[in-house]
Order: sequence, then structure tokens, then C-alpha cells
Amino acid sequence: MSSDPVQYGEVKSSYFWDDGSGINGDTGAPASGEPMQKGMAASPSWPLGTEGYVEYNGKKAEFFIGDRGPGHPAENCDVLLDLDGKTFAELTGGSWNDSSYTVSGGQGHIDVEYYITEWGDGAGTAGAPQPMSGSEVCDGKAVQPVPASAKDDGDEKKKQESDSDEGSSDEGSSDEGSSEESGDDGGSGEKTANDAQDSGGEDSTEQQQSGAASGDGGDDGSGKGLTAESASNDISGISLAGNDLPLAAGVLTLAIVPALLVALLFARRKPAADYAGSGRHRSSSPLSAEGLRETAQSVRATAVSYWERASRSVRRDSGGTGRE
Repeated sequence: MSSDPVQYGEVKSSYFWDDGSGINGDTGAPASGEPMQKGMAASPSWPLGTEGYVEYNGKKAEFFIGDRGPGHPAENCDVLLDLDGKTFAELTGGSWNDSSYTVSGGQGHIDVEYYITEWGDGAGTAGAPQPMSGSEVCDGKAVQPVPASAKDDGDEKKKQESDSDEGSSDEGSSDEGSSEESGDDGGSGEKTANDAQDSGGEDSTEQQQSGAASGDGGDDGSGKGLTAESASNDISGISLAGNDLPLAAGVLTLAIVPALLVALLFARRKPAADYAGSGRHRSSSPLSAEGLRETAQSVRATAVSYWERASRSVRRDSGGTGRE
């Protein structure tokens, strides 16, 4: 049903219920071939299939034209619309009786405002209503300009429908965006998994190398390879071995001998005046065979003395039992 009314007016309405029962003036099945039902209305002239709604005392009810009527009451443009009995009862606040096909409350005719929202494509004439005899065209109050409020309501409904459609479209786009993002996340996840696999491969390689190193270093029979703690202990062992007496003494000797040699060379080269005053023979030159021999003997004696002192010192520091 279209939202914007295409025709508006005020007419008098009655009610009917034609289902072929013959009760209360029943004239047979509806002219449209549709079964009698709530929402079906009858008009003497409007096209079958026409859609619209009526308002009465603030109540609203939709209808479609599915039958012809009223007959004689429509003459002189009196009663121009028949509503089904159930809709009529709701508008008037009465109750519908399925046995007598009547509406309680005593009202048989009411003045309603009608709004045509879409003309039907069945038999009939669009526009102002007419009696079934076609004796006159009923205009005046029966056909009036469509109220602006009704058009505004129609526009508002259209806007709401449009917003609803756009919302659905946005939701679809959002779903697509989520799917794309999910796809991206999936790709990232796959990449992350591959990176983890590569990393795992590297770690595995390192572990294999570490295991190989442990195998080369020897196993203690406990099934454990070389660890950081055992490596540290080995380094500490090497450091302690460096404190061993022969090694320490040898290193100390190598450091002291060159210094002693230089000192002795300069000590033997005294000025000539010193020797002249003493009356002693001048010492041999360090570069002569005699001087070199004397220097070597002095260095050897000094080295032996330093060796003995260094050995005693190292043994004392390491808790040895050697003699002082």
C-alpha cells in the first residue's frame, strides 16, 4: 500500500458481511472473487483492488475494495462506503456477532474520513464515488484536497522506509567489511603461524647444535648435556687452574725477567768517574763477551731468587704446605 494518499474525502459508512450465507441481507460472495474477510470493503463505483484507510474518532483501519455496495443506500450520495462488520465494530467500540452478522451498540452508520492510497486495476471508476445506478457524481465533502498532515505522514513513512533500506544496506556493507577484515586477519594469522614455524625451525636448529656440542663435550651418564651452569663451572675450574703454582710462577717470571734485565744493564753502566775514584778496575762493557756473561749470571741469580719468593707466596695464598 502506498504511503501518500491520492484522494481524500468524508463519507457515510455502513457495514456488511457477504459470505454467501444469506443471513441479514447477504447477497452472495464478494464481486472480486476474494473470500469475505476483515479489511474488505465495498464501494458502488471505485475500482476493485483499490487500497486505502479510514479514520473515525482517532481510530484508523485499513481496507481494500473487494465488493460492490451499498446499493440503494448510495443513491443521492448518502451511504457511499461499506466496511466489513469486524472493522466497523473495532472503530465504534462494539462487538461483532458471528451468528447474526450484526455489530452491537446500535450504530449502523458512521461518518468517516477516507484516504485512497492506491487505485486498483479491477472493474470500476477512479475519482469521486458514484451510486451504482450512475445517476450522479458525489463530490463536495466526498472529495476534498488531501490534508497536508496526511502527506507529511506519508513523507515521514517514506523517509523511515528509506532510512530502513539504507540501514540494511549499511549493515550489508559492514558485514562485507567485517568479512574482508576477517580475511585480512586470517592472512595475518597464517603469516604469524608461518613465522612461528620458521622461528620454531630456528630454535630446533639451535637446540640440535647445542645437543651436538653437548655430545662433543661428553655426557656424564645422567642423560644431560652441557648446560650454562656446567659451562660456568668449567670456566671457574680453568680460572682456578691458572692459580696453580708452576703456571703462576712461570707467568710471574716472564713478567719480571725483562724488567730486571733492563735494570741491570743500566746499573752496570756507571760513569767513569765513579770507578776512577775507587781505584778499582773498570767493569767490563755489557756488549763484550765478559759483560754479557756477567749480565747473564746476574739475571739468572735474580730470577732464581724471585722464583723462590713467588713460589712461596703462591703456595701460601693457595693454602699449600711448602716450606717457607
